[in-house]
Amino acid sequence: MLKIAFHHIYKHPLPEGHRFPMEKYDLLPKQLLHEGTCEPENFFQPEIVEDNEKYIQSVHTPQYLKELYSITIEPRKARKIGFPLSSILVERERIITNGTIQACNFALEHGVAMNIAGGTHHAYSDHGEAFCMLNDQAIGAQYLLQNKLAKQILVVDLDVHQGNGTAEIFQNDDRVFTFSMHGKSNYPFKKEKSDLDLPMDNDCGDEEFLNALRSTLPQLIDRVQPDFIFFLSGVDILSTDKLGKLGCSVEGCKRRDEFVFEQCLKHDIPVEVSMGGGYSKDIKTIIDAHANTYRTAQQMYF
Repeated sequence: MLKIAFHHIYKHPLPEGHRFPMEKYDLLPKQLLHEGTCEPENFFQPEIVEDNEKYIQSVHTPQYLKELYSITIEPRKARKIGFPLSSILVERERIITNGTIQACNFALEHGVAMNIAGGTHHAYSDHGEAFCMLNDQAIGAQYLLQNKLAKQILVVDLDVHQGNGTAEIFQNDDRVFTFSMHGKSNYPFKKEKSDLDLPMDNDCGDEEFLNALRSTLPQLIDRVQPDFIFFLSGVDILSTDKLGKLGCSVEGCKRRDEFVFEQCLKHDIPVEVSMGGGYSKDIKTIIDAHANTYRTAQQMYF
């Protein structure tokens, strides 16, 4: 069964006019249920698990966590995060992170599992930025490694923005290979060095994007030999996206997901999927593109 992390706290209230489409976290599970892609039993509700703090602490520095948890981050650094900081927002981040950790266990059992939120790849070891505070997939990777549930991990980050925080966190850890395929001209404008970066030109479109992925991912899997994959399935690669510039279609985004799942299945590698970004003007486009990831997983795995 496809298991999906979801909690009502994912939809966090923001000031009117804020550019982050927080409502997608409420609308996406409703859409999946409405159309019959998922049933209520597909969803599980993560909570804060105090024992999992050690995995968060193995990714983020004590000083950063102290400031984040006590809401004492200095204003300049807080502005880089992009959300008004509050104790509820931090609780939300911890719940999302635990959702990804639980999804790792379900992925080991069923081949794939997903988190309605997450993909917070701009969270560095010592600070947050760009709507990211705790790096959920990096923390999930530490959970797997420390519990000897995986030995070699591959991060497949296909969000339009480079996974700069993830690259920094694992820059000296050979057990986690970071692959980021992103817009060359998109944020962050000062890129970090992933183990493999594949910057794409503006308006590359479906075929150029997919051809680049097809010529890279299979060889990468053969080279890295991962026993677990984290897939960041951002839908900000769309031509309609306000913050992305790659010019892909909803169908092209779906074909991307199909190819990633195809490779995971071919090599029998469990995969945890976190949603990442999506900033199209029409919320229906965001929901449809994200929902395709779930539809594809259901069709291919179950």
